[in-house]
Amino acid sequence: MEDKNESNTAIRRLNAKCASDDLKDKLMLFGQFVGDWDIVECRNLKEDGSWENSKGEVHWGWILGGRAIQDVWMSVPDMGTTVRFYDPKIDAWRSTWISPTQGVVREFIGREVGEEIVLETKDSDGKPMNWIFYDIQKDSFRWRAERSSGSGKTWKITEEMLIVRQ
Repeated sequence: MEDKNESNTAIRRLNAKCASDDLKDKLMLFGQFVGDWDIVECRNLKEDGSWENSKGEVHWGWILGGRAIQDVWMSVPDMGTTVRFYDPKIDAWRSTWISPTQGVVREFIGREVGEEIVLETKDSDGKPMNWIFYDIQKDSFRWRAERSSGSGKTWKITEEMLIVRQ
């Protein structure tokens, strides 16, 4: 068994102070969000078609030698974490969302599209789903989740947030 002090040291090494120099320009697509944020408005579409409103917070930080970013989202009714890293082989970000409260793990591919950041995946039924960062300012941004009925031609918003820097 590993010495407890060695294990704690490994966890502390997970954190990094800044982006890795060799990919810094690419890393700043999500690196611009490193810090602490408040979710001042959050709307979630419920099964019955009504909207549930909540608030929360998001915390972003560099990990793994500044080559990846981890964020922790805390809002009602959900909380979870995302680990993201830029993959130069596909010139895009690989992103994995883990939500223990929902029992969900989702893998996304994210890219800058115009002035937005679009993360694409498929839902549990195999239908297209996007998470989109938009209206990105120095101290605020908006985020939305949208799903397609299958063709990817029409989309329905299922969640929206306004997030401001603390």
